[in-house]
Amino acid sequence: MRSIGNFYREDLHLIELLKHYLSKDFFSWADRELDVFGELCAGEIDKRAAHTDREGQPKLIKYNRLGEEISEIWVNEGYKKTVEQTYNKGIVGYIHKDIPELGHKGNYMYSYAQGYLLSQTEPGFYCPVTLSMATALLLEKYASDDIKEKFLPHVLSTGEVELFEGATFLTERQGGSDVGANDTKAVPNGDAYQLWGEKYFASNSGMCGVTMVLARIEGSGDGTKGLSLFAVPWRNDDGSLNGIHIRRLKDKLGVRAVPSAEVEFNGAHAYLVGEPSRGIYYMMEALNLSRVCNAIASIGIMRRAYIEARNYAFYREAFGQPLTNYPMVKETLTRLASKQEVETSAVFHLVHLFDRVVSDDIPTTEEESVLNRLLIAILKKESAEQAIHFTHEAIELHGGNGYIEDFVLPRLLRDAQVLTVWEGTANILGLEVLRLMNKHKAHEYFLTYMKEELTLLPEELLAYAAPVEEGIAKLEQLLKKVATANQDIQTYHAKRIAELMANIFESVIALKDAHSIGGERKRMIAELFIEHAWNQTKWIDDEMKAVKYFDDIVVGKVRV
Repeated sequence: MRSIGNFYREDLHLIELLKHYLSKDFFSWADRELDVFGELCAGEIDKRAAHTDREGQPKLIKYNRLGEEISEIWVNEGYKKTVEQTYNKGIVGYIHKDIPELGHKGNYMYSYAQGYLLSQTEPGFYCPVTLSMATALLLEKYASDDIKEKFLPHVLSTGEVELFEGATFLTERQGGSDVGANDTKAVPNGDAYQLWGEKYFASNSGMCGVTMVLARIEGSGDGTKGLSLFAVPWRNDDGSLNGIHIRRLKDKLGVRAVPSAEVEFNGAHAYLVGEPSRGIYYMMEALNLSRVCNAIASIGIMRRAYIEARNYAFYREAFGQPLTNYPMVKETLTRLASKQEVETSAVFHLVHLFDRVVSDDIPTTEEESVLNRLLIAILKKESAEQAIHFTHEAIELHGGNGYIEDFVLPRLLRDAQVLTVWEGTANILGLEVLRLMNKHKAHEYFLTYMKEELTLLPEELLAYAAPVEEGIAKLEQLLKKVATANQDIQTYHAKRIAELMANIFESVIALKDAHSIGGERKRMIAELFIEHAWNQTKWIDDEMKAVKYFDDIVVGKVRV
C-alpha cells in the first residue's frame, strides 16, 4: 500500500486554489513553506498524533508532592514538538505580522492552507491553534495598547519570544449554547478586575498563556448584553497560578490531543478588553473565525479519509482483483473525490471573502459582510456533516481493518464527530441563518449573488445548471412561505433553508471551477456533483458516469 509522503505536494487541487488566490510572489514563498509543512504533517507529526491519541493524552497534575494545588497539565514531548513546529511556521503569527522573507503580512488564506494540512493528521491539535487565532484577533482589534504590548507578541510568536497559546472560555454549566445565562462575575480591582465563577468546557486549559473570557461586571445587567470580554493570563509574573483551578479534564470521545477542562476562577486577575457593553459582539466575531477553522478541519478530515480509502482500494485485492476493479468501489471513490474538491473550493472561496471582510485595509460592503456570515454558517454545517460521512465511507471500504486502531480512520471518525458540535450545532447554525435573513436580508443578497454568478458561465456549462436553477426556485418558494410565518414554522424550516443554500452555493462553485480552472476533469466533477447533489441520478443508471469518469477523476491524480 502506497504511503502518503506529503499532504501538500499530492493535493494538486489545493495548489490550484492557492495559485488563484495568492499573488505570484506570495504563492512562490507559500509553495515552498507548505511543501515542507505538508511533509511534516504526513510524517513525524502524524506519528506523534497517533501516540498522543493512544498513549500520550494530556493529564491533569492536580497537586505537587507536598500536597499543594498546582493544576498543571502534562503533555508528552512529541506534542510539545508539534507545538513548536506549527507555531514557528506562522500559522497564527503571520496573519498579523510581517513575513521576513516577503516584507509584508500574510493572510488567513495562507494560515487556513496550513490548517487544512494539519487537520489531515491532527484535527485535535488544530483546536488550540484555532483558539490562538481567535485570541490574536480579539487582542489586536479591541485591546488597549498596554494589554497588546503585554500579550500580543507572545501570542504571535514564531520562535523569537516565549509562545503564549490562546483560548476562549465561553461555556458554563447552566448555559451551554445559551451564553446569556452565564454568571461568571468580574469585580473591579484597581485598574483591572478579578474573576469569580466557572467555565465548564474550557479547551486548551493549562497550555494557554492567556485566555479570553466572557464575564459579567457587577451591575451590568442580565443576558448577553451584560457580558464583557477579559484577557486573563494563566499565570502571574512570578509563575504562580492566577487564581485559576482545574477541577478535572473532560474524558472526550475524540480530539484527545486538546486538554478540555472544567475551570474555576477564584479571584483571577483579568484585563478588560474593549467596551464593557460589547463583549458578546467581540466574542461572536471570534466565533465566526473559529467556525471557518471548523470547516477547514472538516475538509481536512474529508481529504485524509478519501486518500486513505483511495490508496487502500488500489492496494487491497478481493476475489483475485483489486478493489478498484469493482464498479461500486469506483463509484464511491469518484463521488468522494468530486465532493471533497468542490467543498474545498467552496470553503477557500469563503476564506477569500473572510480575508476581505476582516481586513482593515480593504473596504467592504454591508452585503459582503452579511454574505460572509451566511456562508460561514451554511458551510460549517455542511462540511462537518460530510467529515463524518467521509470517514464512514472510508471505514467501510477498508472493511474490518477500518475498525482497527492500527489504522488512522477510527481516530478520524472520533475527531470528526465533535465538528458538528463545536462552534454551534446544526440547530444553532440554522437559527443563525434565520437571524441573518430577518435582520440583514441575507437571503436576498445570497440569491442575487448566485444568479449573477450563473450569468457569467459560458453556454456549454449552463447546460448543467438546470437543477441549480430549479433549486433556486425551490429556495425562493420556501423563503416566501417562511417570510410571513410564525416563529415555530420559521425555526422548523431553518435547517432546510441552510441545506438548500449549501447545495446551491457548492453547485455554483463546481461550475465556476469548471470555467476558471478549466479542463475536462473539472467539467466531469461539476456534472457528477450537481447530479448527485440534486438527486438527478436515475434508479436505473445506464450511463454509470461515476464509473466512466473514474480514471479521469481518481486515477488521473494518483500514482498507482
